[in-house]
Amino acid sequence: MIGSVNVLLVHQNFPGQFKHLAPALVARGDRVVALAMNQSEPMDGVEIHRSTPRIGTGSQLSWAQEFETKLIRGEATFRTALELRAAGFEPDVILAHPGWGDSLFLKDVWPQARLAIYCEYFYAMAGGDADFDPEFPLGDDQEARNIRLKLKGLPQKLHFSMANRGLAPTEFQKSTYPAGFRDRITVVHDGIDTRTIRPITTGRITTGNGLSVTRDDEVITFVARNLEPYRGYHIFMRALPALLRARPNARVFIIGNNGTGYGARPPEGSNWRDIFLREVKDQLDMSRVHFAGSLAYPVFLELLSISRLHIYLTYPFVLSWSLLEAMALGTPILASDTAPLREVIQHGENGMLFPFFDPVALADQGAAMLADDALRRRLSENARSTAVERYDLKDVCLPRQLAFVDGLAQDSPLPPILENDL
Repeated sequence: MIGSVNVLLVHQNFPGQFKHLAPALVARGDRVVALAMNQSEPMDGVEIHRSTPRIGTGSQLSWAQEFETKLIRGEATFRTALELRAAGFEPDVILAHPGWGDSLFLKDVWPQARLAIYCEYFYAMAGGDADFDPEFPLGDDQEARNIRLKLKGLPQKLHFSMANRGLAPTEFQKSTYPAGFRDRITVVHDGIDTRTIRPITTGRITTGNGLSVTRDDEVITFVARNLEPYRGYHIFMRALPALLRARPNARVFIIGNNGTGYGARPPEGSNWRDIFLREVKDQLDMSRVHFAGSLAYPVFLELLSISRLHIYLTYPFVLSWSLLEAMALGTPILASDTAPLREVIQHGENGMLFPFFDPVALADQGAAMLADDALRRRLSENARSTAVERYDLKDVCLPRQLAFVDGLAQDSPLPPILENDL
């Protein structure tokens, strides 16, 4: 630690990815101020200021709306920053999530502050999520799609010449960024509290109709914030009839909301959950299929703790915290063989991988895992070890995050980055 640091955290949904870092900074004596766009819960020791946009989008052109929204947010945050500066606040470092445009103009307010951006994901025209699933193209012709992606990445790109550093949670997410900025990105995960999230032997879940399940039952779990193609919900549902036929005593709990977080929206008046359920419903015993919706966090962890098989899929995109939480609980993992997961899962060691677009392979591999107690025990132990050794909050990630902030505070003035380098 280098002494007390004035830290400004910027996230439209504060605390977001800074939920562990913010209180840790306060605990060691730093002054922590946060700028948010949406309503935030109070956090001890953190001064939270909410910016309110003065106008709504007015552009008729959808291409313009994408960037206009970011400018409106940036202007609102800029004016809040001016008020903070007038009140005497001068941040040594700014750590901002740039994806929504909130931090576009903060270096105009505090040019001497050292800026780092949270590098969650940089949209690319090829090789990422945009062209991954041919069943769900982004719409328009390829040229128009590429322009939309270029506009989507522009707010982040405007930060590159201003930012001393970047912070990415995984190597895969770092790899999505342009080479001219990638060398400035440090990889440190947000962290999983493996002291709290640990194997539970006494877990029990009771459903609304009075059904009670424990570790003695054959429980399969699938989790996504929203049940949608980006997280492989369509592939999972297509595999489910064969998987449940092969395991007649198994029941599945599907956790997630009915909205759309990423990618293509469903037809008007419907949702992806129902679309893909209808596709296979006549092949399922629905008494063994439980849609749990969104669960309170302790209940969510307890359900994962009794799961004999946790199935997780994702496009080449942001890795979900739920995957690492399941690993910390020692839940056996069956996951899609996509880049974010190959970074975490070593096939046959701490989990199993299957081709994303192959529901037959999913069902076959899942049934084989459920039939092999020794394999699941080994995968469970190794998954837990991976979570502790690489992603533990207190001993691994948080110390590295604090060191990142301290290194940022000591950085020299930023040399310009030529646009051609990006």
